[in-house]
Order: sequence, then C-alpha cells, then structure tokens
Amino acid sequence: MLKFLFTVCFVTVGRRAWDITQKGYEKKRAKLLAPYIPQTHGVDPALQKESRNQTPAPAATSAPSSSKYHRARSGGARDERYRSDIHTEAVQAALAKHKEQKMALPMPTKRRSTFVQSPADACTPPDTSSASEDEGSLRRQAALSAALHQSLQNAESWINRSIQGSSTSSSASSTLSHGEGKGTSGTLADVFANTRIENFSIPPDVTATTSSSSSSARPATIDIPPSGIVKGTHKGSSRSSLMDTADGVPVSSRVSTKIQQLLNTLKRPKRPPLKEFFVDDFEEIVEVPQPDPNQPKPEGRQMTPVKGEPLGVVCNWPPALEAALQRWGTTQAKCPCLTALDVTGKPVYTLTYGKLWSRSLKLAYTLLNKLGTKNEPVLKPGDRVALVFPNNDPVMFMVAFYGCLLAEVIPVPIEVPLTRKDAGGQQIGFLLGSCGITLALTTEVCLKGLPKTQNGEIVQFKGWPRLKWVVTDSKYLSKSPKDWQPNISTAGTEPAYIEYKTSKEGSVMGVTVSRIAMLSHCQALSQACNYSEGETIVNVLDFKKDAGLWHGMLTNVMNKLHTLSVPYSVMKTCPLSWVQRVHTHKAKVALVKCRDLHWAMMAHRDQRDVSLSSLRMLIVTDGANPWSVSSCDAFLSLFQSHGLKPEAICPCATSPEAMTVAIRRPGMPGAPLPGRAILSMSGLSYGVIRVNTEDKNSALTVQDVGHVMPGGMMCIVKPDGSPQLCKTDEIGEICVSSRTGGMLYYGLTGVTKNTFEVIPVNSAGSPVGDVPFVRSGLLGFVGPGSLVFVVGKIDGLLTVSGRRHNADDIVATGLAVESIKTVYRGRIAVFSVSVFYDERIVVVAEQRPDASEEDSFQWMSRVLQAIDSIHQVGVYCLALVPANSLPKTPLGGIHISQTKQHFLEGSLHPCNILMCPHTCVTNLPKPRQKQPGVGPASVMVGNLVAGKRIAQAAGRDLGQIEDNDLVRKHQFLTEVLQWRAQATPDHVLFLLLNAKGTPVCTATCLQLHKRAERIASVLYDKGHLNAGDNVVLLYPPDEILEVQVFCLWTSKIPLILSSFI
Repeated sequence: MLKFLFTVCFVTVGRRAWDITQKGYEKKRAKLLAPYIPQTHGVDPALQKESRNQTPAPAATSAPSSSKYHRARSGGARDERYRSDIHTEAVQAALAKHKEQKMALPMPTKRRSTFVQSPADACTPPDTSSASEDEGSLRRQAALSAALHQSLQNAESWINRSIQGSSTSSSASSTLSHGEGKGTSGTLADVFANTRIENFSIPPDVTATTSSSSSSARPATIDIPPSGIVKGTHKGSSRSSLMDTADGVPVSSRVSTKIQQLLNTLKRPKRPPLKEFFVDDFEEIVEVPQPDPNQPKPEGRQMTPVKGEPLGVVCNWPPALEAALQRWGTTQAKCPCLTALDVTGKPVYTLTYGKLWSRSLKLAYTLLNKLGTKNEPVLKPGDRVALVFPNNDPVMFMVAFYGCLLAEVIPVPIEVPLTRKDAGGQQIGFLLGSCGITLALTTEVCLKGLPKTQNGEIVQFKGWPRLKWVVTDSKYLSKSPKDWQPNISTAGTEPAYIEYKTSKEGSVMGVTVSRIAMLSHCQALSQACNYSEGETIVNVLDFKKDAGLWHGMLTNVMNKLHTLSVPYSVMKTCPLSWVQRVHTHKAKVALVKCRDLHWAMMAHRDQRDVSLSSLRMLIVTDGANPWSVSSCDAFLSLFQSHGLKPEAICPCATSPEAMTVAIRRPGMPGAPLPGRAILSMSGLSYGVIRVNTEDKNSALTVQDVGHVMPGGMMCIVKPDGSPQLCKTDEIGEICVSSRTGGMLYYGLTGVTKNTFEVIPVNSAGSPVGDVPFVRSGLLGFVGPGSLVFVVGKIDGLLTVSGRRHNADDIVATGLAVESIKTVYRGRIAVFSVSVFYDERIVVVAEQRPDASEEDSFQWMSRVLQAIDSIHQVGVYCLALVPANSLPKTPLGGIHISQTKQHFLEGSLHPCNILMCPHTCVTNLPKPRQKQPGVGPASVMVGNLVAGKRIAQAAGRDLGQIEDNDLVRKHQFLTEVLQWRAQATPDHVLFLLLNAKGTPVCTATCLQLHKRAERIASVLYDKGHLNAGDNVVLLYPPDEILEVQVFCLWTSKIPLILSSFI
C-alpha cells in the first residue's frame, strides 16, 4: 500500500511544468559535457567546435500555458449551501497569489535525497539538468566548464564512465528548483578545484530542511581516482548500481526530499531487531509539533451560564401529548391534521384529527391484544418496536407513532432497508439488537418492496435481529371494544421514543426521550414560535427525526396545527413545490434546510406568480452550518419582491441529544436585530474568537441562531478533557440544561454519563453548581445580547497539529474553486485519518463522467492551493471517484463514516488521486539511536528469549471442602442433578430451537433426571454394560442430554457422533 501511495505521489509530482523530459535531459547533458568529450578521430576540431556552437539551446519542457491551466470556469449552477461571494473572492485571490509566486502544490523543495550519503555523491559532478534554469545560467555554466577544461584532461576516462552511467540513472543529480543556478556554478567550481575525498561517517539529520542541508550534503573536496574506480566499489559498477544500493534504499533525483525521507523511514522492517524489540519509543522518535508561540489565546473572563426566558404556564396545555390527541380527536374530529403530497406535489390525502385518534386507537389495541395469546402477549408496555416507513408516507407513520404512544410501547423510527449491504445498515441492526426489538411496524406497500429470498421471505439484513413484521394498514387492524380505553396518564420520566443518531465513527446510538421531555419540548417550541390553533405549517424535513418530527408530528398535535408534508422525492422532481404550498394554503410557518432554499431559487424561473407574504417564520433548521447565512441572504434577495419579510427568516440549532438548542424568534416590534459575526478562520482554528474584516481572505461570516430555549440554561465548555467553562472569547461545545433534552443513550451507560450528566467546572476544577448539562455536539459561543452563534459540529471537527478545522469550511473552500465541469458539488466528503500520531485531512469527491484527466488534475491542484492559503493546512489525499460510487445516506447525502472506512480499507477505487504526504506530514520520525545500556526491559526480553518463566497466572482459590455431609454429597454432576430435581424441579436447563429460531423442546431439572433414570434402567436390564465401557451415542439433539447423564451415572465413556439420515 505504501509503495502504491508514494508511487502515485511521484507520478503526480512528476507531471509538473518544472520536470524535464528525457529528450530535454539528453540535450542539456550533451551540451554541458561536450567540452570534456574527447574529439572524434578523423574530424576537424574546428568543425566539432562549430557543431557544438550551433547546437540549439535546450528548451524547457513545454508547460501548459496559464490560460490553459487556469482558465475560468463558466456555466452551471452553484451550490448555495456553501456559497459565499466573499469567500469565493478570497479563494480566487489566494489562487492568484500562488500564480504570481509560481507556486503549485505539491511543492518539491529539492529533488534529491539528503538522507543517504553515497561515495558516488563525492565523485560524480552535479548534473545541472533542470527545466527551471534560464539561458543565462546555462551560458555561465558553459563558460565555467570551458575554463575547467584544461584541469580535467586527466579525468577523460572517468567522464566517459559517467556519461555511460547517466544515460540510465540520474540518481546522484539534483534537479534544482527556481533560482539555484548561481549556487550550482559555485558548487561545481568548488568540487572541481579540489583533489581529495572526505568520508563523512556522521549520519545526516533527516529532520533538517533541504535549504539548510543542501550545501553541507556535498563534500567540499574530491579526489578523482586515476583508474576511474571509486574506492569501496567494484570496477564494473555503474552510477545507477551505486546509488541503488546506498544503504539498501533506492534514491531517485525526481523525488522530493521530504517524500524520500518519509519513504526511507517507512522502508524499515515492520518487526524491529531483537535488541530493539523491547523499546517502545515510537512516540519519542516522532517529532512532536510545537505550538506556535504567537498563536492567539483567549483573553476574556470566564463565562457564566446563560438562562433563557421562563417557560410560561398555559391553562389549556394538556398533561400529556396523548391527552392532546384525545382532546382534538373527540372535539375537533373534522379539522385537518396532516396532508400528504404525491410525486407531482399535489395533495393526495388529508388525515383529520378524528381519523388519527380512531386509527391510533385501533393500532394500540391490536398491538396489546391481538398479536399473541391472552396469557402470552407479544408486546407489553415498555417494549420497543421498530417503525419502518418510507419518507413519502407521513400519514401511516403518524398513525403508527401515536398508536405506540397509546399502547405505552416505545417506537424506534428507522430508515427502510433497501439492500443487505446498505451503508450503515449493520450499525442500525446493532441498535435494534441492543434495544431488544423483535417486532417491526410497516405498511403493506413497504413490506412488498423489501428485498426477499427465493422463497418469498424477507431477507435477513446484515447485523439485524430476527423481526416479526406487522402491517398497520386499517384493514389489518382490529377494532377496539367500546369499553377499552388506553391508559393516558400525566407525562413522567418513562421513555416515550428512541431517535437514532450516527456518530463520527459510524456507530449508531439511540437517544432516549422521556414523555415529560417530549411534552416540555413541545411547550417550549409553542412558546418560542408563538404557535396558535389552526395555523398551517409546511414541513420539508424528514418527519421521522429531528425538527421534522418535533414540529411536524408532535407540536402540531399539541396546538391543533395543519401540517403539509413535502417528501424528499417530491423535492427532487418539483423543487418549488414547498413554495407553491405556502402560496396556496397561506401557510404561516415553513420548515426547510439551506438545500431547499437553493433548489427553490434554481426553479424560480419556472413560476414567478407566488407570494410568501403569509410566512411569519421561515425556520432554517440547519442554521448550525456556518455557511447557512449565504443561502438565507440569497433567498431573501430573490423572494423579498414576492412578499418575504426579512424578519421571517429564523435559523435554529438542533441536536439529537439536546433537541432544540436555540432558535431565532419571529420578528416583532422591539425585538433585537439579527446578529452577525465576521470571524478570523485562523483564530477559530486555535479556538478563540477574533473579529476580522470582510476584505481579508480568511474571514468567516456567521449568523446567530437566536436565544436559548424557554426554560433552558446554556454554557460553553472545552470540547476536550474535563468540562471546564470557556472564556467569553473562546470557542467551545454548547451544553444545555433543560427538561426538554434527551435522557440517555439506550443501553450505553458509560457514554451516557459523559454526555447527559455533565457538571461544568471552573478553572480551579471546582464544580459550578449541581445542575447537570447535556452536551449538544455543537461548537460555538454566546455573543452580545445573549445571542447564540454556532461555528461547527464536533462530528465535523478535524484536529491537525493542535489546530481545529471544520469539515464544512474545507468543503466550502473546495466549492469556491470553479468545479462545475469536474466534480458534483453535492458529493464531496471531508474527513481525517491518523498518520504518524496526528490527524491528516482527506478530501473525496465524485468526478463527472465527462471530466478529463487534465481538468481533474487542474481542479485538484487549485483546491490544494486554496486550502493551503485559506486554512494554512495541508491535504494528505485528494481523491476523485467515479459518479455514484460513494455510499449514500437514506436522503441522498454522503455517508461520511462509510466513505472513510472504504478509504482505510483501500476499496474506494479512485479514478484520479493526488497524495501529498510531504506537505502535511511534518513530524517525520527521527533516526533510531542505539540504547545507552542494558535496562530492565532488555533483561525481561532476554529472559523470554532464554525460555525462563517470569510470571504465572492463577485462578481464584475455591477454598477447602468443609466436612459437611450435604456439601460432600454434591461433589459430582449426577449428585447435583439429583439434588436439583428435588430442590428446583421446574428450572429450565436446556432449550432447543429449530431452524426458524422457535423453541421446540425444553428440559427442566426434573425432566432430565427422570429421562436419564429411565434409560439407565433399560440398559442395565438389556445392555449388560460394565463400568468403563465405551458407549457410542447416536441420538438427535433433543435426546442426547439424558443419555449423557446416564453415562455419567453408570461410569460409561460416551462417544458422541452426529446423527445422520
């Protein structure tokens, strides 16, 4: 893998404009060495001189023109999710600066290896073949060569051998970078002016920079052997063989120094010698990046927790969410509750509150009474069930969700599995198994669409437990008796539902939300959004989780709202459908993401006669994305002429653990104006807040996400280590204390304590109060006026050399480079991998099918330049993969953790790749040194090699057997079984399952004892067996146990064979 990695890197670097072609190299070598080549016999020397003078000067490799490599991209649409005109201008300015400096990534420092010193270095004149040198430097070198012609007449044979060797290898030559022609001439004169060889025994320092070691790497004096044989080598050895055997490491002049150092380090054997086996000094030999002494540090005072407005008490608020459903279902049965749209964006079905109540009641009765027998029901209150519903069927999902609440079972909404190898499917199965789920609710249409085996059964999905599928369509439900009523009590701390969450590493955890938290969250949203009965809201989000569930399924029932659900499939075919629904139904609230704003702007030309004047809140639920401000501004500038009010745009920040963290209140007279912060990206990487101006290249403009939720309290703690409170000008993780958050990760006690039971501490380590907080996973700060600002997420955090970078920022910088003809803008993944005890950034994007290799390489090079200039961080790998080859999430996004797993496994199969380890791996290992003496560790290893036992393990002492008749009587298995048959006769010892996993046979203590006695009596009478005889047992699994017990009773030796037919 490493060989492939660096080979790709070499090939990539080799395509740069400063690399010389083979033809150009031959021409320059011939011209520079022409004065030293012996004259051909029979040819006039004047003609030879004239021929040499008429030889054309070798031209540099024809580099593609600037207009070809840096032509502007035109056409196509820009992805507004990461759009920022200011950031785009900054990226273009950074690229222009690189162009002026003639810098391109990866930037080689010196194309020769300083790690290996070979005798050939001391006796081979430096090769001046470089495409970056101008004609003046060539003339100066030619004049120098002519001046030295007289002093080198005795070395003609050595020169001839050098010419023969250089035709196959240029290992000892140095391909100089820009501006080194003068230094080369001086060094060449020094080399040829001396007559002695110096042998350097001190190994070179591989951590030194090339610029400082280039002059010291060459010996100052040289002695040319008269016989042309270098000391210590065979007579037939060529330059190529000499350099290829230097310390066993091949050296190439076409390789950057840092790459060569890294390669030489990694070419060490994976298993060190025995004398070094006991030394675990990997952390010691790796250079630890030192913090920048000039890095900004927080200077403010320690922050104090910020409280939200008090949660008001409304007299008509229900004691539980189920009570609200019962109220509206019986008193306002004909009021619309939920409207679903078809694939064309037109309403197809409207669910009223009466229908929702009656159908939920039927489902609750069926779950509790009709799935099993009266004595052995399949479901009991408190059990968990999976809700498997497609994203285009909100009506059936809503009925199933409230049916579970009425039956007091805990619903776990998950995505519909499409194949056995869905991205993240195995982790979903782990969640189902840890929750003990054996039942899944779905619709008839969805059940028919699930993948099936040849026998017509649903396939066993990878990692999933065996599930029983129950169809929730009305025709399959039993009507409840008139005297049956669900148990609706006041909301308490018992679990209401479980929402799954995917972590940064790809593991799936279930956030458990209690009934009191669900009710309190609906009350807080009702107060913050100022919901009133009968309002219409448009929901474009996923209705199974996050804000789509909280607003569109829960809060709407509490306030008797009418929700219009626009599924993701409709948005792909009709992006303006949600705007049309707002215009048609005069909706007051719309729940969208930046993606939906962008799609609506792109489809705006199709329909212009729409009005958004009825909107009082346009809730942007991914306001935690710092780049959402650009989408909001662009949407407002376009639709303000259609009645959209600026104060209606309300970004919010959410997380599965803390639920709604903050939301901007709808604009009202006297309300504070929205806040904006123009921050320095360099300061953010060090975790501090530094205000920047928009004309700077590295500036990030973020908008506030409003104030803390009613009844909540917020603080900012350090994301690493103990939860210490941050200073007022410091970036940290947002923590919330409220009744509206999650209560735990189901089945994960350790992780729960670190997330849901956080007690902040001050700088001295003392707890600040005794109120527990919940980590939200969001990075941000509290600004003036108690406005909350979010700059990123913990899951998207990339910590490289002590600096923190946001994956969304890297994506925005990559998209700012015109890429419409190269990659798909919505299909870029950024993550980090661990290399040499530090994180390295990897960028993976899907390449368009019509993009050429030249265009792809140009875009990758410009992206590396832009990221290096804007974020001051190097990219370890930038890979382009074929279209539709990255793993997807259920809603079409990229599954980041699965993509990272493919990268680590080597199964990405990129079509273009640019790896730059020499630009980001700066902590190269130091040379391994011999240990000063024999220490305790070496003595231990020596004892191991000698075969001496230096440790032993022993189990717990069972203790002495008491002189008790009862204890002595039960020393054997047969005696224990006889005693158990009397003491615990009904205790089940064994359970036999069939192929379908259904129990078919059990064996209690009494049953096993009686069956063994029966077999023993029969065999004693007819078998005539003696103690110690061998007995072959050929029985089915349900009868083999008692026969084994019989053998133990009668001291027979059983030989068990598998039964066959």
